[in-house]
Amino acid sequence: MTNETTRLKPRFICLALILIATAFASAAAQTQEDKTLSPYFVVKGDPNIDQLPLKDTRVEIAVSGVIADVRVVQTYRNEGSRPINATYVFPASTRAAVYAMQMRIGDQVISAKIKERVAAKKEFDAAKREGKSASLLEQDRPNVFSMNLANIMPQDQIEIELRYTELLVPTDGIYEVVYPTVVGPRYASPKASSAGKKEDGFVETPYLHEGVKPTSTLHISATISTGVPIQNLSCMSHLIFPQWTSPTVAQLTLDDANPFQGNRDFVLRYSLAGNQITSGLMLYQGQDENFFLYMAQPPLRVTADEIPPREFIFVVDVSGSMEGFPLNAAKKLLKDLIGQLRPSDVFNVVLFAGDSTMLSPRSLQANPENFSQAIRLLEQQRGSGGTELLPAIKQAMSLPRDANFSRSLVLITDGYVTGEQGVFDYIRENLSHSNVFSFGIGQGVNRYLIEGVARAGMGEPFIVTEESEAPAMADKFREYIQTPILTDVAVQSIGFETYDVHPVHLPDLLAQRPVVLFGKWRGAVSGTFELRGRTGRGEFVTSLDVGAVRPDDSNRALRYLWARSRIAELADYGAEEISADSVKDITAVGLKYNLLTRYTSFIAVREEVRNPSDPARDVKQPLPLPLKVSDLAVGDGMEAGSEPELVWLVSASLMLGLIMFIRSRRRRFVSIDFRKRL
Repeated sequence: MTNETTRLKPRFICLALILIATAFASAAAQTQEDKTLSPYFVVKGDPNIDQLPLKDTRVEIAVSGVIADVRVVQTYRNEGSRPINATYVFPASTRAAVYAMQMRIGDQVISAKIKERVAAKKEFDAAKREGKSASLLEQDRPNVFSMNLANIMPQDQIEIELRYTELLVPTDGIYEVVYPTVVGPRYASPKASSAGKKEDGFVETPYLHEGVKPTSTLHISATISTGVPIQNLSCMSHLIFPQWTSPTVAQLTLDDANPFQGNRDFVLRYSLAGNQITSGLMLYQGQDENFFLYMAQPPLRVTADEIPPREFIFVVDVSGSMEGFPLNAAKKLLKDLIGQLRPSDVFNVVLFAGDSTMLSPRSLQANPENFSQAIRLLEQQRGSGGTELLPAIKQAMSLPRDANFSRSLVLITDGYVTGEQGVFDYIRENLSHSNVFSFGIGQGVNRYLIEGVARAGMGEPFIVTEESEAPAMADKFREYIQTPILTDVAVQSIGFETYDVHPVHLPDLLAQRPVVLFGKWRGAVSGTFELRGRTGRGEFVTSLDVGAVRPDDSNRALRYLWARSRIAELADYGAEEISADSVKDITAVGLKYNLLTRYTSFIAVREEVRNPSDPARDVKQPLPLPLKVSDLAVGDGMEAGSEPELVWLVSASLMLGLIMFIRSRRRRFVSIDFRKRL
């Protein structure tokens, strides 16, 4: 190396450092411009975060027969010294029909009105600007809502009461009452984020770090009244204290010794005497419309030798949010499922995160050697990356297929993705090629995705919230897929006038899943309902005498459930882009039946101007990570708002190092004869 090169080396180092700092800042600036919607961790010590107002949630659940009516009271309190506007994202059941909301400030109660979503948002924004206290409830997904509060004054305590109802449909004779408590983080791909859909705004939500307890308390009480003896009442998610007033009525409360339990779903399960659900009919007679609900148990199971050879393709989520309990449970679940396949079965495995990995180009015979190969592939996985579900579903559906085999696709995921409806639409378009089942794993499962995939696939969802449940759930799944299919299903009312009945076309159903039909009726309460279908044993027919049933005012929830079912057909599990006619129909149904939908919102405004001069600060309520979900579900662990600071910190450090380097080398720099370079 020449002396000239040695003398010029510091100059090249300086230039390199400058270029590195400039490139780092430029790349970071570009990242800010291209930033996708994503969850983030709250910044510790931020006064906006420290003063967020949600303090308590109280839930009262009343189950009558197969209908649950739920009252939720959320208490907000501004303990800071300035007015604030708050946004809080919270979950609900995918089957929930939200039909009422009211806001209480002090002694004043304001009943919310249902309005078209855009109009409700305009009214809320106007009240916000004018200094009025207001609340706005919007639906981001059928199971994700956003509560917006405006002008919460210092020391204000506000109560928001919500009312919703839902239908309880048993699986394998087991009823499940679920109150979701937290929305798990969602991954939004750059393509989805660039679309800028307003209903995806909830994705950009602040979260507490892994293991940090919720900041608000949770209290749940429930009354279960079924009309027949209740058996096997249990709650695996929380400690409950049940009291029996009779064999058919149970009352329970949540353990209040630990009220900070809002980081996992409340799941209550029970069965009824005999573990069989007989055909039943519920009637409600309103002022201008009458509603009915028909439910019938499918036919008996067939024997194993009547089941054709089967192909199972397991599509497994190995993204970052699956790290820890979910991925470990998924591995155990697959080991149990694959290990129990019959020699006549074939199987395959598709793993997905940001991209997909396949076990084999063609499905493999269910033998010990191939089992071991699949298990080795699974054991190599560690949750990482984002979640691109649709490409994995497409890859699984496109695998070569033997027409003599009955193909079933099993999706295993926590559901922390967006673009759910695109997945539903693709599954529905390809059902002639594959049955589809879904497993949700994790404490804060995205039930909208899991249940949506199941419905689109004409199957039942399976959800594991505790690692210990995996073996039992695998047993339930094996039993479920070995039960007979009731094909060519048809329900006909004879001598009983019905209309606006849905679903219009009943899918093939597996045993242990009831046939459920909603509709309206008029005229005399007489005639019969007849259910027809075909099982492996031949034709099946059963009938129910309508004249033996009387309308009951306590069944008024049928009005909301019919409307919710209609909306679900129009939007929840349909095509990704809703047609203009469907939007119009959904809006009309929401307004007529007082229901929260994608296009209708609840708005409550206190007309008094309470904050005339001090603009309120916008803040977001942080959510706890679901229990046993790691920080990897949120991303790289960088806290919100820290990216720019980190950029300038690194850049400043590089520049400071550059200056110190120049000073330390000052004499050598002086010795370089720049005149020789001119």
